[in-house]
Amino acid sequence: MKQYLVLSSLAIMLLSSCGSNSKENGLALGEKKAALEKLKSQKATLDEQIKKMEGEIDLLDSTKAGAQKPKLVSVQTLQLASFDHFIELQGRIDAENISLITPRGAPGQVKKIFVQKGSYVKKGQLLMKLEDAIIRQNVAAALQGIESIKTQLSFAKNIYQRQKNLWDQNIGSEVQVITAKNNVAALENQLKATEENVKIIQEQLNTTNIVSDVDGIANEVNIRVGEIFTGMSALGVAQIKIVNNSQLKVIGNIPENYLPNVVKGAQVETFVQDINKTFVGKLTFVGASIDPLSRGFIVESKLPSDPLIKPNQIALMKIKDYSATSVISIPIGTLQNDENGKFVMVATTESGKMVARKRPIIIGFINGETLEVKSGLKEGDVLINTGFQSLYEGQSITVK
Repeated sequence: MKQYLVLSSLAIMLLSSCGSNSKENGLALGEKKAALEKLKSQKATLDEQIKKMEGEIDLLDSTKAGAQKPKLVSVQTLQLASFDHFIELQGRIDAENISLITPRGAPGQVKKIFVQKGSYVKKGQLLMKLEDAIIRQNVAAALQGIESIKTQLSFAKNIYQRQKNLWDQNIGSEVQVITAKNNVAALENQLKATEENVKIIQEQLNTTNIVSDVDGIANEVNIRVGEIFTGMSALGVAQIKIVNNSQLKVIGNIPENYLPNVVKGAQVETFVQDINKTFVGKLTFVGASIDPLSRGFIVESKLPSDPLIKPNQIALMKIKDYSATSVISIPIGTLQNDENGKFVMVATTESGKMVARKRPIIIGFINGETLEVKSGLKEGDVLINTGFQSLYEGQSITVK
């Protein structure tokens, strides 16, 4: 009974105590729930910071098992600079003064040749003589005709003067005077016509003299005495060609899609590989039509006189068709592509370490090994130019 009374007393005390605690807890429940939510939020933030810190420690701690070492790369700091684009094409050297000698009159048989291949000739120099016997006979006959007409004219004038003197003395008839006068006029007209005909025949005789119309070198002499000189052989080869190398030019054919960008006066760099020389000039001619076969247009640029340059040599032409100032340009080999487009890898410093970052870019013109960047990079960016091929976003790097 005593034990029962003790237990009963304890039970009553416990019930009283529980009732009091329950009431107090009920009053603070809302505050405790709010405090719990706050602690949970702080815990999530701390967990995230801990995870990030652990990752950074793993990358920096080279003594930790399995730690990744920074990749060795080379970089360059980008600067603003000018950028030029050139159209490159094969051209050929030609001379401004190349003369294909042809007969001024009808083709004729070669009687004499006064020039040899490789000889230097002057403008107007006699190169060849064609057969002229028949024309000379015609000239002689025409000259004899003139002398005959002159004799007849002299006689007619004498008759006219006599008839006029008699008519002035009222002797004879007026018809006789008029007839004599008409005879004189007719012979004078005949004399003039014959003299003009002689000039024509003499000019025909002059056409048998084949002369050079330019100063230069006899580059081709493909004719012999006794052959018929027409200017071109049966194979389409010039029989005599005179070349003047004092005025040379380079000629190229540009595809039609470049027509809007190529203008007269554009800068041209001409490289002649045979003599290992480069000449800088300007376009002096831009074709106004498109060739239907090549689908291109002709351009020309004059070259300085040089004894080592010869017509028909091959040359490399670089024509400037685009120029810009204060732009970013990068080596073309650093450009990469993925499903999202073109990009390069750049180096950035984050939390005291250097990491690789992917940078999407928009490109412009390409000039040789250099690429113009329209957007995506700015002055001062650090481009990774070697060792970038296997880099991934955020990878730790170190510079050579």
